Amino acid sequence: MALKNILIHVTESTQTKFRLEAAVSLCVAHDAHLTGLGVRAVPELPPYSVGPIPDIILEPFEAQQNEAIIAAREAFDAAVNTAGWTGRSAWLQIEGNATDVVGLHARYADLTVTGQDMPDEDQWEISTIDLILRSGRPVLVTPNGIPNKDIGKRVVIAWNASREVARAVADAMPLLETADSVDILTVAANSDGEVPGADIAHHLAHHGVVANVKSMGDPGSEPGDALLKYVTDTSADLLVMGAYGHSRLREFVFGGVTRHVLKAMTVPVLMSH
Repeated sequence: MALKNILIHVTESTQTKFRLEAAVSLCVAHDAHLTGLGVRAVPELPPYSVGPIPDIILEPFEAQQNEAIIAAREAFDAAVNTAGWTGRSAWLQIEGNATDVVGLHARYADLTVTGQDMPDEDQWEISTIDLILRSGRPVLVTPNGIPNKDIGKRVVIAWNASREVARAVADAMPLLETADSVDILTVAANSDGEVPGADIAHHLAHHGVVANVKSMGDPGSEPGDALLKYVTDTSADLLVMGAYGHSRLREFVFGGVTRHVLKAMTVPVLMSH
């Protein structure tokens, strides 16, 4: 399936420009429509509270949210105007809990673009892993502070033959089919056949994707670091992997590094669950 409908979560964060850069670049490359989603938070009292929210709390909250959503819209408009993509874009503004809202609307898109978690900067940002786990659709996570103009030229697939990564590969197919190079990275100690990664390479070949099967051997105690080092050493610009909510003994070692990769990533990561 081609990428024809891309959703991006836009906030007033200083990092928004990086995810906008990635989303607009993908839309131009794949001739896709772009929807910018701004979520205006609503005040919530603790369950034990009674009565309305006092004006002394409500008024500054409302003012902050008004400023935030205006800044988000301005950032989105500037990005699509610069790219000449105004005719293929739309702005959507909704009130509610950001993770719930974005998770719902992600189900109506081919791909959702969001940014790496920034807990110290913006309390209204969503949890990336929560979005991936609840949306049921692929999510492209962009790293903070790093330009993302060209995505998908050199792709690394973190392969372990699990359901999650098989889903991620299928979701990433539009990008894999246009990539200049694709590496299937496996861990030799956790093979899925006589030659680890050979079967998925054969499948990709039917789609015209020539993939190189690589093994990282024993990743040691920090498999996430070993994976990210391989991405850096090969100058990859996209990592494709499955996302896991928690580690399970039956899962391949990559299952335990989802959060590590999301924390230490240096290139965009496409994840599916």
